[in-house]
Amino acid sequence: MNYINTIPEINIFLDGADYSEIKKVDSVKPMREFIASLLSYMPGWMVALYKVRGVLIQLLGLKQGSYPGAEKVNPEDVLFSPGDMGSFFKVKSGEEDRYWIAGATEKHLSGYLVVAVEPLHEGINRFHMMTIVQYRHWTGRIYFNLIRPFHHVVAWAMMRHAAK
Repeated sequence: MNYINTIPEINIFLDGADYSEIKKVDSVKPMREFIASLLSYMPGWMVALYKVRGVLIQLLGLKQGSYPGAEKVNPEDVLFSPGDMGSFFKVKSGEEDRYWIAGATEKHLSGYLVVAVEPLHEGINRFHMMTIVQYRHWTGRIYFNLIRPFHHVVAWAMMRHAAK
C-alpha cells in the first residue's frame, strides 16, 4: 500500500480523475518549508517552458493564467484551510505535517497537487507528491497530453529542489 492511500481526503479528487501520478523524494525539511520551496521554484528554463505553454494556450483558445513560482512563497505562507491560497492554487484540504491538497480549475481542466509527508527515521521525511488531472473540455485532453512529458521533468525538478 502506498502511503498516500492512507489519506482518505484524496479520494474526492481521484474520483473521476483522468490522470494521476505520484512522485516521492526524501528530505530533512519540515512540510511547510518543502511546500514553500516547491511552489517558489522557477529557474529560467521553466520560465521559457511557461512562455511556450502560453503560445499553446492561445492556439487552443484558452485563457493564460498564472503559473507556479511566479512569486516567492515563504513557509508561513503555506496554509492548510480550505479556500486559502497557496501560490496560484486554492487549498482544498490539509492537515499540517500530514498532507496538503490544492487545486486550480480552468476552462479546459482541473488540476490538483497533493503533498503528503511520511515521517521515516532520524528526522527524514518522505514527501509524496501526487498530480491529479480532470478534463473539463476536449481541449483539456489535448493540452495535457502535449505538456505531459514536460510536466514530468518540471515535477521532478521542483521536488529535487524542494528536498535540498
